[in-house]
Amino acid sequence: MLVLAAGCKKDETDYAPIDKKIIEDYLAAKGLTATGSTASGIYYIIVKAGGLNHPNINSDVSVNYKGYLTNDTVFDESYSSGTPSSFALSAVIKGWQEGIPLFGVGGKGKLLIPSDLGYGAVAKTNIPAHSVLIFDIELVDYW
Repeated sequence: MLVLAAGCKKDETDYAPIDKKIIEDYLAAKGLTATGSTASGIYYIIVKAGGLNHPNINSDVSVNYKGYLTNDTVFDESYSSGTPSSFALSAVIKGWQEGIPLFGVGGKGKLLIPSDLGYGAVAKTNIPAHSVLIFDIELVDYW
């Protein structure tokens, strides 16, 4: 028996090189220089390193943040509430799990997160599928 699955092919595009170019083009267009990048493809800019101790995947954190797309459309932020957001680091996107520990308490900077470490192929309200995510981050505290 022959079964055809026409039109059911899974999207197997490797977005890593696409996202890398998007991030590098964004940095160049904004005149920004990344402090570094991780092996997984996150680019980061550390404006203020903060304290010597850093959170880990098992930490709860309190952060002020603004999240936006490469076209500068803001999709979420804590600043509008006037109160930092607190959550378990293990419960958020992989880009935050890896990126927030780059900062100590009081640290500030920017994370440029490839789509596979954000929401990947899943579209969210105001976030199209396969979007590079940019976050301005301030680590207020962790425990």
